[in-house]
Amino acid sequence: MKIYTLSTAFDIAKKMSFQKQKSYTRFIVRLSIAATAISVAAIILTLSIVNGFQDSIARKVYQFWGHIRVASVSGAPIAKPIHTRQFTLPAVESITPFSNQSTVLSYRQDIEGVIAKGQPANSKIPFLIKGKTLESNTDSNRNSIVISDALAAKLNIPLDSTIRLYFLNNGAVQQRKMKVVGLYHSGIEEYDRQFVLVDLKMLQQLYVNTNGIDGYSIELKKDANIDLATDAIQKKLPDNLVATSIKDYYPQIFDWIGVQTVNRNVTITILLIIAIVNLLTCLFILMLERVNMIGTLTAMGATHGFIRQVFLYQASFICWIGIGIGAAIGIGLSLLQAHFGWIQLDEAAYFIKTLPIQMDALQIIWVLLGTACISYLSFVIPTLWINKISPAKAIKFD
Repeated sequence: MKIYTLSTAFDIAKKMSFQKQKSYTRFIVRLSIAATAISVAAIILTLSIVNGFQDSIARKVYQFWGHIRVASVSGAPIAKPIHTRQFTLPAVESITPFSNQSTVLSYRQDIEGVIAKGQPANSKIPFLIKGKTLESNTDSNRNSIVISDALAAKLNIPLDSTIRLYFLNNGAVQQRKMKVVGLYHSGIEEYDRQFVLVDLKMLQQLYVNTNGIDGYSIELKKDANIDLATDAIQKKLPDNLVATSIKDYYPQIFDWIGVQTVNRNVTITILLIIAIVNLLTCLFILMLERVNMIGTLTAMGATHGFIRQVFLYQASFICWIGIGIGAAIGIGLSLLQAHFGWIQLDEAAYFIKTLPIQMDALQIIWVLLGTACISYLSFVIPTLWINKISPAKAIKFD
C-alpha cells in the first residue's frame, strides 16, 4: 500500500511555504520570492529599454537617409539618372533622389558652413517640427529651405526669414536667397548642426548638368530585411551604380547600437545568476531547517524521491510566484514609461529625449519560461543532499 503520494508532497510543501505564523522559513520564502521578482522585472525592463533604444536610434538614421543608398561606384554624381522602376521591389516603400553640396549659410552678420541636402520639392521632411515642407519655386530669388532648430537658435534665425547660401562652382561663388519655411529636429547633433534641406532642382541649376544627382535614398517597408533588399537591388542596377546599406555608411552609430546588445546580454546573465544563486541558497536553508522532518519522514517509510518532491514543490511555489510578480512589475513599469515618459535622457549624449520602451511579447515569454527551466535544473542540486541524511541522526539534529 502506497502511503505517500504526489498530492501529499504538494500539501506538505504548501503548508511549509504559506504558514501564517511568523517563522524563519516564512521570512526566507518571502525574501526569495522578492529576489526572484526583482531579477525577472529587471530582465524585462532591460530588454524593453534596449529594444526601444536600438529601434529609436536606428529609425532616426533611416528616416533621414533611408535604409539603402544607391550611388555611383566612383563616388561622382550620377549624370544620367535612371528610372526608379529598374530597382523597385516589394520590400521598397519609396525611392527619393538626392544631392549634397557644401555651402556657406549667411544671416545678417553671422555665417555657418553647412551641407545643403537637395531633395524633391513637396517630398516628406523627416523630423519637421515647425513650418512646412519645401515648395517648388521657379523664382531663383525666393527658394525655400528647411533648417534645424539648433541652427536657427545658434544664428537667431526666425521662421519665414530670408537667408543666403553661397556655393563655390568652378572657382566662382554663386549666391541664392532662401526663405526659411520650416524647422526640423532630429536629435542627432551631427545632422542638426550640418544639414539644411533645399529643393533638389535648385542645386541642379547651379551646374551645367541640370539633371545630375548624387544618388537615391531608398526607404524599405516595416520589418523588411535590409541586407536581403540591398543584394536584390544591386542585382538590378547597372555596373556603374552600387547599393549600400546605411549601416555601412554610418558604422560608428550602428556599432554603438550593437554594443548595447552586448551590455544587455551581460546584464541579463548577471541577473539570472543572482536569481539562481538566491533560489539555491534558499532551498539549502529550507532543507537544513527541516532536517528533523526529513529524518521523520524517512523513518516513516517515505522515499528520498518523495522528500525531494516536497522541496521541489516548495521551490516551485517560490519560483513561479516570484516570476509572476516580477513579470507584473516589469511589464507595468514598461507600460508606464511608454505612456507617460517620466524618465528623461540627455539628448546630446543619447540622441533621444525620453527613455524609449519597446516590449516584445515573445521575448517576455522566453524570459519567463527560461527562468523557470534554469531554476528547475538548479533545484535538483540541493535535493541530492537528501540521500546523505541518516534518519537516526536527523531526528536527533538540533
